Amino acid sequence: MDYIELNVTVTPQSEMATDILAGMLADIGYESFVPHEKGLLAYIGEAHFEEKRLQEVIADFFLPVSIVYSVVKIKGKDWNEEWEKNYFHPIVIGDQCVIHSTFHTDVPKCKYDITVDPKMAFGTGHHETTGLMLQYILEADMSGKRVLDMGCGTAVLAILASMRGASCLTAVDIDEWAYDNARENLVLNGISNVEVFVGGAEILGNQQYDVIFANINRNILLADMAAYVSVLIPEGDLYLSGFYEQDIPVIEEHAQRLGLTYVSHKIKNQWVAVRFCRR
Repeated sequence: MDYIELNVTVTPQSEMATDILAGMLADIGYESFVPHEKGLLAYIGEAHFEEKRLQEVIADFFLPVSIVYSVVKIKGKDWNEEWEKNYFHPIVIGDQCVIHSTFHTDVPKCKYDITVDPKMAFGTGHHETTGLMLQYILEADMSGKRVLDMGCGTAVLAILASMRGASCLTAVDIDEWAYDNARENLVLNGISNVEVFVGGAEILGNQQYDVIFANINRNILLADMAAYVSVLIPEGDLYLSGFYEQDIPVIEEHAQRLGLTYVSHKIKNQWVAVRFCRR
């Protein structure tokens, strides 16, 4: 697939500003982000690029910064090489889990060793939302659980849940490239109890789950939460991420209307992951 590379300069540059901008761009379809010293690179499939929507995001940006951008069309690349050049280093989560790629040679030793070749799929553990969800998985009892991973990206959450003892897992993503990448990463890690599907909440059938992960974005979570609840068993856990601390009240209000109870949340750099239980 050919992509549009959006090169954004944010002045004055800050991690908070680029993180918030990345979240807003994700809401309109941008799939992957690489920070640089002046802002970030963002990628979207050429067929989905709409400059008018991009300009609306910039106009709605609420921090007092200047945002300028340039756009370049790029052909399909070796995305492993791109990630290797752009700061994908091994990352350790909670002193128990290390995530690295096949091109890494100096990898710390941890109880759970996950190999991910991300290509264009989101989910190396470096982004705050992925890291927070991985921390929840490390803390939770996954033994024998039926798990659903919505917006799976690289399938790193499903991989760790499987390593932690989940019995059967379903991973779903709306994009074909994520589907292909998830399947590749499952093979890399010798994981055989995860089924991967292309689609969104509309493809969920009658299968019931003990645990659901959804690391997407606020608007999709609000639109699809009822579908998640419909396949979550009583006393099951729903973990949501992909939004900011200030979004918790609207997420929690919607969850309560669906019969969910707030349990806890984790926060890093204003990004959050929230755990709900179906009572």
